[in-house]
Amino acid sequence: MKKHKENKSTVAHPLGRFVTRDALAFHLGIKSDNIYKISCWRYVIHVVGKGKSRFVSYADMPPILGVEPPIKADFAKWKKRIKTRKQKYVPKFWAQFYVKKFEDSNSIQTLLKWENLVKQCKSLISLEGVKKIDNALAQEKSRF
Repeated sequence: MKKHKENKSTVAHPLGRFVTRDALAFHLGIKSDNIYKISCWRYVIHVVGKGKSRFVSYADMPPILGVEPPIKADFAKWKKRIKTRKQKYVPKFWAQFYVKKFEDSNSIQTLLKWENLVKQCKSLISLEGVKKIDNALAQEKSRF
């Protein structure tokens, strides 16, 4: 009897380290509690949630703290994704995601780490998004 070979990837995608429930929730416009299953496949992420089943590109995920920081190859993948979508910038939710991360920072050190990470990515984010991020950053810095 032949065994069925599963269609799951054994190769991790380089941008897979940035996949989080929070980022996917922002991207899909749903609460993170409404995401039931996240499957990281070779080329895409499959997200199953309340009333949704979507495929998401790894290149739509924003960089996060706690994993290896973005490298030159990551920026090439993000720029390629932007180009294939015929847009000039990464998805708008990146700015909202970072604003939320600033707001959730429980120390000035964490806030500064987020600030340094976002600085690396500002060229990918729209001017409107950068303004929102800068305003939120100034507001959160004054909190500490």
